[in-house]
Amino acid sequence: MEDFDEFVRTRGDALLRYGYVLSGNSEDAADLVQEALARLGDAWPRVRKKHDPEGYVRTTMVRLHIKSWRRRRREDLVAAVPDHGRSDRYGDADLWAELQQLPRKQRAVIVLRYYEDLPDQEIAEILGVSRVTVRSQAARALDKLRIKRVLQEAR
Repeated sequence: MEDFDEFVRTRGDALLRYGYVLSGNSEDAADLVQEALARLGDAWPRVRKKHDPEGYVRTTMVRLHIKSWRRRRREDLVAAVPDHGRSDRYGDADLWAELQQLPRKQRAVIVLRYYEDLPDQEIAEILGVSRVTVRSQAARALDKLRIKRVLQEAR
């Protein structure tokens, strides 16, 4: 179990940042990491032999995140829309604010494609959809981001 403890110490912060990019807030990110690491702990002997424990944890985090938004299936409503985005202690707040506006599935595809640099087939397997769906979700997300950028520049 020393190997597992070392893995958690060395990769924990990176996994937390990854969880933040997926979920959009530090509390959900911490929950994703905690649950994924608990599952990794149970499977450590098997996963360690395959030499890719981080891939296992990241895939588990994506699946847990998708599972949570499939359950909710609706947007969180707020009484008042804030004037500006949340502070982002993990990276570029402007980028996160733009990604936050995307639907969850589109955001997951963009994160997996551009942040994780995964091919469409692997994204499809992680999300449980077809490659065509991955490509269409990515195209829609990029179109939304481009339209938003054009509108902002026109102001």
